[in-house]
Amino acid sequence: MITMLKFSFISVVLIVFFTCKETKVSMLNYQPSNELFNYSGRYEVLQDTSVGLISSASYVEFNVKGNSINIYLQTESLDRNYYVISVNDHYNKRYKIEGDSIQKITLELPNADQNKIGIYKATEAFNDKIIFHGIDAEALLPMEKKPFKIEFIGDSITCGALSDDSGIPCNEGDYQDQHNAYLAYGPRLARRFNADFVLSSVSGMGMYRNWNDENIEEAIMPQVYDHLYLNKENPKPYNLDFKPDVVSICLGTNDMSDGDGIKERLPFNIEKYTASYISFVKNIYKRFPETKIALLSSPMIDGEKKDTLISCLKQVQEYFKINQGKNIALFQFDKVYPNGCNYHPSVEEQNDMANALEPFFKSILIKE
Repeated sequence: MITMLKFSFISVVLIVFFTCKETKVSMLNYQPSNELFNYSGRYEVLQDTSVGLISSASYVEFNVKGNSINIYLQTESLDRNYYVISVNDHYNKRYKIEGDSIQKITLELPNADQNKIGIYKATEAFNDKIIFHGIDAEALLPMEKKPFKIEFIGDSITCGALSDDSGIPCNEGDYQDQHNAYLAYGPRLARRFNADFVLSSVSGMGMYRNWNDENIEEAIMPQVYDHLYLNKENPKPYNLDFKPDVVSICLGTNDMSDGDGIKERLPFNIEKYTASYISFVKNIYKRFPETKIALLSSPMIDGEKKDTLISCLKQVQEYFKINQGKNIALFQFDKVYPNGCNYHPSVEEQNDMANALEPFFKSILIKE
């Protein structure tokens, strides 16, 4: 009898052991080249097949099965950089990454069956790449194709620069410390329309001159737009794989700025601005003949400067209507958004801007 009980006890222990062993799920490693990863923004496949996220809010998205994943990321330089992780399209947080070694980030997930993960670069192209080295997960799942593609061209406003002082207060730290491109108006709008998007934006840049430069020492947007890295130093071409349904342009704030008050600044030149704008839009149409173009006024300019800027944008509109039969949409901000760092829109105001722009973009993207 004792022998039988002992045998039964051992049997139960073995059954429990093997049951536990069978229910423990092992993770598989998925390399960045896997076709189930969805990349958007300005990015580059590097020599080791990792993927460098270059421009503001450039990202990789994917669906996974399981209760947790490991993400492998690296910043290109020793300077601190920032990225954002979203889970099921909900903002998780902005993370700081330092050093140039590959870092393993373990993320607990809310749903065992499927979770959508997004990894976004929070900073600008000149802040060095965030490099994606793949994930460990129970399974990588297919994603549905998004119905729209939008490109947002602009300056620091479009980058989400100086909007987020949740980590380091305004006027402290380095320029990238208050960046949060994920929460800028463009990415917010794109998520509302379930659209893939690209931010082609650089702080301080204008259409014919920059914030504190008359296009003497610094490049302007029309000179770098066709370059993947948005600068003169690295002229690697920006390819045509991403074909936007809409190209939104918000450039003019820096053209109309008074500079730092120390460096010589010429009066705003209406003719130069308008001619450069028309030439730039021609280039956009050359790249994407079927795209729709939307011009945005500045959310940081009011009064006489605003009237002048809108007058210029209307001239651009009229040129393409008369000469090419193109109907270009124009949006005018009805207020300024100055409550972030250094008179820039704050995170909350970026959301207000997206709210104001949503009906305008809906009328362009979705035909009733």
